[in-house]
Amino acid sequence: MLPLFALGAVAARQAVHLPSLFSDNMVLQRDLRAPVFGTAAPGQEVVVDLSGVRQSCRADKNGKWLVRLPKMQAAGPFTLSVSGGPVIHNVYVGEVWLASGQSNMSFPESGANDAAQVLASPNPNVRMFTVALVSTESPASDIGGNWQVAEPATVGNFSAVAYSFANEISRALGVTVGIIHSSWGGTPAESWTSRPALLADAKLRPMVENYLAQLRDFPARKQAYDAAMNEWISGRHDGSNEGFQQGWAYPILDQSDWVDATLPQPIETTFNDPNLDGAVWYRRTFELPNAWYGKSVHLQLGPIDDYDDTYVNATKVGQTKQDVENSWQFPRVYRIAPGVLRRGVNTIAIRVFDVAGQGGLVGSANDLKLVGEDGTTLPLAGAWKAKIERRLDKTKQPPERPFGPGNPWAPGGLYNGMIAPLIPYGIRGVIWYQGESNADRAIQYRRLFPTMIQDWRNRWGEGDFPFLFVQLANFTERLPQPGESQWAELREAQTSTLRKPNTGMAVIIDIGEAGDIHPKNKKEVGRRLALLALAKTYGRNVPHASPLMRRAQFVGGEAQVFFDNVGEGLTTSNNGPVRGFAVAGDDHVFHWADARISGSMVLASNKDVPHPIAVRYAWANNPEANLINRAGLPASPFRSDDWETGAGGK
Repeated sequence: MLPLFALGAVAARQAVHLPSLFSDNMVLQRDLRAPVFGTAAPGQEVVVDLSGVRQSCRADKNGKWLVRLPKMQAAGPFTLSVSGGPVIHNVYVGEVWLASGQSNMSFPESGANDAAQVLASPNPNVRMFTVALVSTESPASDIGGNWQVAEPATVGNFSAVAYSFANEISRALGVTVGIIHSSWGGTPAESWTSRPALLADAKLRPMVENYLAQLRDFPARKQAYDAAMNEWISGRHDGSNEGFQQGWAYPILDQSDWVDATLPQPIETTFNDPNLDGAVWYRRTFELPNAWYGKSVHLQLGPIDDYDDTYVNATKVGQTKQDVENSWQFPRVYRIAPGVLRRGVNTIAIRVFDVAGQGGLVGSANDLKLVGEDGTTLPLAGAWKAKIERRLDKTKQPPERPFGPGNPWAPGGLYNGMIAPLIPYGIRGVIWYQGESNADRAIQYRRLFPTMIQDWRNRWGEGDFPFLFVQLANFTERLPQPGESQWAELREAQTSTLRKPNTGMAVIIDIGEAGDIHPKNKKEVGRRLALLALAKTYGRNVPHASPLMRRAQFVGGEAQVFFDNVGEGLTTSNNGPVRGFAVAGDDHVFHWADARISGSMVLASNKDVPHPIAVRYAWANNPEANLINRAGLPASPFRSDDWETGAGGK
């Protein structure tokens, strides 16, 4: 019999750990010596076996180990086993892409306008690992999350853009596609860039230096803030949830003192009180379709400002609490488990807690619905009942939350917590949808975004892997006259990033929504990203690039704009006159132009600008723009001038 200390030593040597990425349903990148890595006892031998393909190594003095599997073709399912570690099942070799960015990448499939079709018949050859949200001060070694196969019960929570992209790639190539989805709503690009990369650039270095300087007294400021916030909003948590204690979530309730509400709408509108902050309840009933009984259903509520506890038949089906940053932006999608729903009439009750400013259910009417496993939907917009649980005393409102560790805006914080732990997992490339949170700093973004791309490529050490990104969509009210635009300048900064090798940009200036920063047509966004990948990465002969201005010249009172990527020719999306061009003379005042297509160029003029020196197209937050190539891909916004406007910051 071994002595106890010897048994302990054996146990220690058998404690081989793999990051969460190495788990059931995972996808390994084909045609790559895919890394498998983790930790073990220093010096311990580790043997990795992928269905008979074996590789071994020893952990280094810090306990870290890594093996690279031989290049493999797409296939599966396999079993991956690690000596002294886990056995991982249902492993496929295929294509792996990292999807990252902010809320438009996070946006769930159940909220997209193709949700009914996708939930009814998802592609099981698509798998997704969704990285848990965390911002850290130093690079983490692991992340939370797990791989899921696209099924009716799971795909509703997938990133809609990433699912659409993966579905297109999978069907075109006939392989399994794995997406590592690592995004966080409302976050800027500097959060996703490592601090060493920011510090290495003299123009970007102050972002980190200023952040670190104000950390000196952060613990005291954070403690004071937390105490003030807890006092101010005490009663939000379920321990003192007065409404629930009084039965407001239960099906049987006297609602004679509840008011009528037409959702979605802010709580201030519901109760005709512009200063209302606090806890408000909404209730309504619905008739369960017979086909849904005994099955899971997704409840979609759209964004709720700020927090919520949501119940069905008095069972809590979801909540978004105070610890979720920028919670007011996130569309709520909660799964109602089988057994919660009853035949016949069911009751939904939502406790909304608004800390400051406008609050409540603030999405669009289409956001409010139930989605069954078969993809059918039941609208929930319209008549609800509402009641105030408690008001906040605004005189005790604490100051703005101090900026520090754990904040998703901390420079490098999301790189540390949500990107670094992924390295060096084998990926084909990256798809990226972000920019809204940097729109007021477009000039800075011209340096920041390429810096981030190069930073990731350097860290992975796999060369200039594909980096495909989405240009900002049209958004906000359309203005009647040409003017300056922060969003247009950010789009320009994104376009300039195409100078980096092996990049591609999906232009979506035609599919945004004026009243919603989260447009619902995610399927088309993913499709356009997939066209870029199929052509640029996989060598397929498919139209993929939007028309880009090559140059502009001014002849005889007319702007002549030449385009690349015209394909089989230029046209308009509505077969009408070209819209969205403006010209300016020496006074720098832009006027809408009469424009017409001539071969691979557009001619633009205005009788009030006899000598134009500058031309712009789609230069607005939400422009009227209809120029496309015959593949249906919209022309990218541009300007020929470089006049300082101040719209997009320094």
